[in-house]
Amino acid sequence: MAAHAAGERFAGLHVLVDDDPRWPRDPVAQARAACAGGAPVVQLRAKHATDAAALAWAREIRALTRACGTLFVMNDRFDLALASDADAVHLGQEDLPPERIPSEARQRLAVGRSTHDLEQARKAADEPIDYVAFGPLFGTRSKDSPYAARGIEALRAVVDAVQPKPVIAIGGINGDNLAEVLRAGAAGAAVISAAAGAADAEAAVRELARHGAWPGRAEPGLEQLGTQGTQNTQKGEATS
Repeated sequence: MAAHAAGERFAGLHVLVDDDPRWPRDPVAQARAACAGGAPVVQLRAKHATDAAALAWAREIRALTRACGTLFVMNDRFDLALASDADAVHLGQEDLPPERIPSEARQRLAVGRSTHDLEQARKAADEPIDYVAFGPLFGTRSKDSPYAARGIEALRAVVDAVQPKPVIAIGGINGDNLAEVLRAGAAGAAVISAAAGAADAEAAVRELARHGAWPGRAEPGLEQLGTQGTQNTQKGEATS
């Protein structure tokens, strides 16, 4: 499968769940809310946990995402991605270079790559990856970053530079600016604080996932995990 074709699977809303102590819910609870709210992609960032704790979370999140048909991405660590049967690993600029991932692992994992400027994006376009993340677009409150807000014009330039690989925008994205992000050519948008910091994370994710700016907007995810069959039947009756 061509890289850009594999990357197209990762278009849409990415909800990043992480172990930042500021959030009122742990990563598994965040992922449960993201799945229930209809997020097509969930990514686990475990910056503070031990490997054992991160793997335990990853396996729980894999079970949740599989139940609701959501893609699961592991941040930074391809070994934990493999151990948890994730769909992809997402690599930062200081992580293992994508070309160093063993070929047998690459057969099982799609690869995303964080970029923060046009030069990094152009380099990423030539790497063995499936999608490019770019930001911080409007700044970020979710993590320390040495990079200033990049803005919509920079996003447009990156989209043009890396095509046909899809671009996932990140950094300060919410319901008020999502349409502008998608009009600039982004295939998807990633959020952290917009979901993790919300009083009702499920409702916050649902609002973003159902936003009218998404082309060919998909049906929302499960309202309650564990009732997939019944709800799918009801949904078919309601829309037939």
